[in-house]
Amino acid sequence: MIFAAILAGGVGSRMNIADMPKQFLPLKAKPIIIHTLEKFILNDRFDKIYIGVHPNWLLYMKDLLKKYNLQIEKIKILPGGLDRTETILNIIKEIKADVGGTNLSEHILVTHDSVRPFVTSRIINDNIDAASRFGACNTVVQAIDTIVVSEDADTVKSIPLRSLMYLGQTPQSFNLELIIKLYDSISESDKATLTDACKVCVLKNIPVKLVRGEYSNFKITTITDYKMAQSMLGGLGVD
Repeated sequence: MIFAAILAGGVGSRMNIADMPKQFLPLKAKPIIIHTLEKFILNDRFDKIYIGVHPNWLLYMKDLLKKYNLQIEKIKILPGGLDRTETILNIIKEIKADVGGTNLSEHILVTHDSVRPFVTSRIINDNIDAASRFGACNTVVQAIDTIVVSEDADTVKSIPLRSLMYLGQTPQSFNLELIIKLYDSISESDKATLTDACKVCVLKNIPVKLVRGEYSNFKITTITDYKMAQSMLGGLGVD
């Protein structure tokens, strides 16, 4: 079976333009998260779509599904965790309960940021195929700008070769049994250092296949990102 995990457990502290998490902000006619969710609903390869939402916003998310006529059996809402890793682990726990915890190697988990609404069907399908074949994959685009490394946020420490640099996106997708074993094999302190799911593979020297992303598949994190997203859909401007 193929499962999607939409990660919406954050509160959007870096946006700071509304009294709600950024995934619920309007993007033209619909909230950002609804745009994202629809991309996964339209893909008939998914058996179930799990949405990990901040506990304070569970009812709000359920109301959104009702408002946009998305109350379908394959969607399941559950509480997110304190960080990205905990939200993924909560979803994995729910999946294991739903499938009985057996034959986990037969399943694929596709994780995606709720605030990347411009993900394409090609990217999603390439993730499913790569995870099925290689066990783990990460969506990336090649770095266009030079990457500068600074250890003190004041001076340049090094400038890596740009041709070797990529910018990580989502989806990040995995064989379910593999990702469970990897999370189970690391300490709680290591889990606290994970900024994305693929890092657990890197920590354990598990190869991660690169999937070609799109520069338009950006994460809406700042006000500038939000303005760009509105512009792409011909929405209202943001002051």
